[in-house]
Order: sequence, then C-alpha cells, then structure tokens
Amino acid sequence: MIRRYVFGNPIETEAVLRKPKAEQWEGDEQVLAFGANQTGFTCKLEQEDIVYGLGENVRGINKRGWIYVSHCSDNPNHQEDTRSLYGAHNFLIVSGKRNLGIFVDTPEQVIFDVGYTRPELLSVSMDSGNYELYLIEEASAEAVVQEFRRLIGQSYLPPKWAFGYGQSRWSYRTSEEVRQVARRFRENHLPLDMIYLDIDYMERYKDFTIDRERFPDFELLVEELKEQKIHLVPIIDGGVKVEAGYDVYEEGVKNGYFCKDEDGENFTLGVWPGKCHYPDMLNDEARLWFGRKYRFLLDKGIDGFWNDMNEPAIFYSEKHLKKVFEQLEEYRGQNLDICSFFEFCGLVQGISNNEEDYRSFYHNYRGERIRHDRVHNLFGYYMTRSASEAFEELEPGRRILLFSRASYIGMHRYGGIWMGDNKSWWSHLKMNLQMLPSLNMCGFLYTGADLGGFGSDATRDLVLRWTALGIFMPLLRNHSADGTRRQEPYAFGEATEDFRGLIGLRYRLLPYLYSEFMKAALKNGMYARPLGFVWPEDPVARHTEDQLLIGESIMIAPVCEQNAIGRSVYLPEEMKLLRFRGTELTEERVLMRGLHFIETALDEVTIYLRKDHALPLAAGGETVEAVDWRKLALLRFGEAAAYELYDDDGMDSGVKLEGHLFPVQS
Repeated sequence: MIRRYVFGNPIETEAVLRKPKAEQWEGDEQVLAFGANQTGFTCKLEQEDIVYGLGENVRGINKRGWIYVSHCSDNPNHQEDTRSLYGAHNFLIVSGKRNLGIFVDTPEQVIFDVGYTRPELLSVSMDSGNYELYLIEEASAEAVVQEFRRLIGQSYLPPKWAFGYGQSRWSYRTSEEVRQVARRFRENHLPLDMIYLDIDYMERYKDFTIDRERFPDFELLVEELKEQKIHLVPIIDGGVKVEAGYDVYEEGVKNGYFCKDEDGENFTLGVWPGKCHYPDMLNDEARLWFGRKYRFLLDKGIDGFWNDMNEPAIFYSEKHLKKVFEQLEEYRGQNLDICSFFEFCGLVQGISNNEEDYRSFYHNYRGERIRHDRVHNLFGYYMTRSASEAFEELEPGRRILLFSRASYIGMHRYGGIWMGDNKSWWSHLKMNLQMLPSLNMCGFLYTGADLGGFGSDATRDLVLRWTALGIFMPLLRNHSADGTRRQEPYAFGEATEDFRGLIGLRYRLLPYLYSEFMKAALKNGMYARPLGFVWPEDPVARHTEDQLLIGESIMIAPVCEQNAIGRSVYLPEEMKLLRFRGTELTEERVLMRGLHFIETALDEVTIYLRKDHALPLAAGGETVEAVDWRKLALLRFGEAAAYELYDDDGMDSGVKLEGHLFPVQS
C-alpha cells in the first residue's frame, strides 16, 4: 500500500514518475508523529527493528544509532563520524513486525536521526515544511523496495561492455601513457574493457576540449583502443572555465546559462581550472545546451563518460576568498594562542564547500529564481540527466556508459554512480560492500567504489582483497589519485598472476552477473540484497553486516581485514561452498547451516551457492566481447537446480525482459 502526502509548497524534483493521488494527513500516531509546522516527524522504533536504506552513506547496512544528513558533499576523507556523502537518497525502510518505507522528496537538506538522540525514535527534520512524503507498507522489506522502485521508474541500463574491468588513475597524462597502460594489460593477459581519462586530457581543464600537446592524435588513440576492444572513458567536470575565446564559456555568458549571484552577475567560483561558472543545470534551456556539448567527444568515437565535481564542489568562491584574505591580515604579527590559532586555521579550512557560498547563488528553475541551497541536492542529478537526454537525441537507441559522483533519487534513470572519492583503507573496502544494497534500494544498480582506494597508498593485499569483492560489483574500476602508489594490477610484480586470476573470474561470472543485473533493472528488483531480506525470521542473518546475496543464486562473504587468513561465515541455510583459485574451481563441498571459519588465500574467492539454485560459468576472456554466452558450464546444488539466462546485444537501450531469457543446459 502506498500513500502520498504533500506538505507546504514543495519543489518538484521529478524523482517520482508515478504519483498516487495525494491524501490529507489525518494523524496516525502509530505510524508517524509530526512536530510544529510539520517541518519534521518521528517514527517509533521497536527494539527488533532494522532501518535499511539511505543509499550512499557511512556505517553499516543497518542505519540505527547515527545521524545522517542528506546534503551532497565532497568529502573523500569520510570516516565513521561523517554525516553526508556525495549522494542524497532520502529513502529508508523500518523493518520488523511491520515493513514501512519512507521517502521524503525534497531537494533541501534533510536530517535523519536514526535512534541517535533517542534509541526508540527515528526523527526526520527539514529546514522548511515543503516536501512530499511517501509511505509504503508491505509484507516484506523486499516488497517495499519493489513498490518504491515502481514509483521512481526503471534503473539505467549501461552497455554490456561496461561490466568489464576498467583501469583509471588521476592521471594518464599523454596518449603514449594510455597506450602503455593498454599494452601492459594485453602483454600480461589481464582482462580489460575500459581505460578512464581524468582531467589531464583536457586543455587547461576545460570541459569539451582536448590538450593537443599531450593528446595530439586523440581520435587515432580512440580507434586504436577500439581495435583492441578497449573503450576510452573521459571525465566531465561541472565547472566551466572563465576564459575569453573559450566557446563553451562564451556561449554560456551570451545566453545566460550560468548560475547567478544575488546581484544577477554570473556566480564565480574555483574548481579544477581556477575561476569557473557553474551551468544552471536546473534551467531547462541551459541543461539542453550543456548536454549537447557531449557531442564534441561522441563525434570522436567516445561512448562512455563519468561526471565529477557535481555536488557541486566549490574550492572557493571569488567573493568569499577575498573576504578570507582580508581577515587573515588581522592575524599578521599576532601571538597566536590556542584559540586564535584554531580560528586562523578555520578561516583557511572553511574556504572549500562553504555553506555561505551555497546560499549566495541562484537558479532559474521553471521560471522561478531559487536560491541554490533550496535545490542543492538536484545539481548532480540534473547534470547527468542533461547528458542522458542529449544521448537520446544524438545517439538514439544506443546505450552509452554514464555515471556520476553526486546524485539524488531519480537520477538512477539516467546513469549510475560510483561511490565517491575514497581512501585505500580497509574500512572503505567494507563500506563498499555495505553501500551496495542500500543504493540498490534507491534504484542505483550500476555502482561500485574506486577499487583499491582513490587516496592514500594502497598495499598489495588490500588491492587483492578489494578486487575479490569488486568482481561482484556492476561497476568494476580500479582508480587512484596522482601522487599515490601505483595500483594497476601489473604494478605489484609477482602478484600480477593473482590479479589475472581474480579479474579473469569476473569474466567467467559475467553471464550470471549481467543476467542478474538486467533482471533486477527490468523487474524493479535488487541485484544485491542483505541476508535479512531473504531470512527475516533469522536474527543472525538479519544482523549480518558483511555478507550479501548477489542475484538469486549466490551469497558472498569477502575478507575485509588486513592479514586475515580467512573469516567466519554465517550460513542461514545449507549451501555449497565453491572455492576458486583465480579462474579455476578447486573445491566444492556442502556446508550445513550455521557458523563456519573459511580460510581464503589472497588469490582465492569463495562463493556460496544456494540449495536448488545454479550458477552458469563462461570460459572467460580478456574482453566482454570475447566471453561466449553460448558455451556455459552450470554449477548446481540440487539435481533439479536450473538457471534461466538473460542475454541481449548489450547496446539497445529499448530492451525488455520478455524474449531474452534462455534456459541454460549443463
């Protein structure tokens, strides 16, 4: 059952496509209790309740015990005390004796106090009383997700090749360096389908340009890589450089397509190129204009993009930076004691992503001048929408790879996301696992984290363990920052063989992983589920935070701790252990329900096959195109176990589930 309530005068986000008729709130204290002016509400939590959802966020699958703030934020150093990350996903499920889904549809900041202040209360609060509220009650948490997904529309479908392995680093600075990366992969027989370009391919970090000194033969490079079945995927940043003679800048100024400050002047901020303007992504005309700019790279053979810096991130605003410099002068020559020293540091540290800056510029949204902080969480969503709508116009019927850093519910229809800039920390490896089902609940199926960690120096064992998890993520990309230790699979010497085996196993699993992804997308289901979704009556399963079901047939339990020789694995039912050393299946044995310690070497992956289910395996290959979907081995647990495979051409954006399912024969 779905109920919709409208409070105040909410801003339309277009997150929900199929809106039920709004009802009048008549008060039901057993469900929600509202505060003054209806700027927030509370929901009673029973002791046994688990709170799922909130998409991209810190901490575990169960969100109880912390405060989460829905406010798209550029924060690569996130830890347990972080409250906001790159996405704003205002959907959660209270699951216990009842299963209640709650979606707060507003682009403003929302605070979710999930039993932090009072353990028995979920408290939700906003700056204003303008929002739409959706309540979904069903028999199970999974049924709640399915109903919510029907409301918000089908998830984005990437091309099939986007399920291969991608290699990225800030930055591959020249055409020759990109060729060298491709050469090292092919020489070492490491599977590869994508090489990503960070900001250094651009001319002075300007969107929709190419640095012809570093990439003089860009078009030839694209073609050479395509001959090797490798796709070049460049980054697009949200800021447009302020530079006379730069056509994107000149057109934006001429047509009034940039965000304005309070005085009606183009808002000036600093991002990668220095002084920039942000296109007004919420202005229909500006969004159409910006999206069509992707044609510059489409015409050069590019068929994939990643959108960055679109929270939007602000290194500084021109006006605020001037003010800070003036204030710093007051400290010159002072004896800085503990108080004045921290005040001094705070001035500098507060320059980036300053909340005053977010309150100082405006959008033209549907003819209304709206201050940015009222629609902050929509910027990344609408930037990615601009590209997706342009692709429909410029490349009709063709799937283009597209994913974003910032997002809001609704953007899942236009692209995927990566889980933001992270660190080479074991805690971020585990967070990668825990974010996946929470994002699936909100419609984001094509997602993954920067494998190995973006910032800090990675270790060989961390990257191997992260790869062993990453092969089950729809988006599989190794990405690292300039100045950190190289972490390409061939960068660890003798470990290259171990990486070859792990990545190779991904390609053996592709028919299953792609099938389960597409079934989830086309049936409004989940690709990755918490154990409590399938075994809600099992208290151990409900509170297991580091194991997931991937698709209908398998459970994974990756090793997420340094120096561990294995880990304890809980089986809610009898399962078959499948042990792979690289691409080779080395062990099959049935394990009874309960807790087991499973040793797992750095070059091994263990998969747990559910009873009366089957897992198809391909022979593998070094590209997605080389994987033969027709010749599959079928691993069974139970003589009658069968599997229905999904397949398509991997490129048609108009696919439907019917007509693409095939029984797999052993």
